Amino acid sequence: MKNTALLIVDMQNDFALPGAPQCVAGAMAIVPNLKRVLDRFRARGQPVFHVVREYRADGSDIEATRLPGFLAGRRYCVPGTKGCEILDELRPVAGEYRVVKNRFSAFMNTELDFMLRRLGADEIVVCGIQYPNCIRATIFDGVALGYSVTLVTDATGAQSEEVARANIRDIANIGVACVTTEQFLSLVG
Repeated sequence: MKNTALLIVDMQNDFALPGAPQCVAGAMAIVPNLKRVLDRFRARGQPVFHVVREYRADGSDIEATRLPGFLAGRRYCVPGTKGCEILDELRPVAGEYRVVKNRFSAFMNTELDFMLRRLGADEIVVCGIQYPNCIRATIFDGVALGYSVTLVTDATGAQSEEVARANIRDIANIGVACVTTEQFLSLVG
């Protein structure tokens, strides 16, 4: 696990808090496990990347499929708002990285790949929300870019268990290690 980085995807108030504009039903349930994984990376002094979404208030950088709702008043992840902030329980500490994306993949049009390579990371551990979108796109791009990828399944969430199970099956089928928090923590000692 020497050259491993943790990617925490989209654990922002607008996606995680009940009643938030884009609340993912399973988001808050994964926080305790995600925190345990995060604490292990912190204790080992390994790189942590908090990958977040941000959109301009006018919607000029949001996906076309999300633009109508955004312009109709369902704005979310706008910089400077409370909703754009990372959950308090997972808030970055000094030395951790914050990567801004405005697409599903943490790699698309961001500096993430460059930073990982600069740090010598050749393996990524992915957690966060949500499976069929940002988690899946990030994992598939990570594999395509040559990273060894581990998904911590119960530190990652979706709108339903059915959606989570289907995505875990697909992700495992491309050779990604899909493990629980307990399995991960026992592997890394």
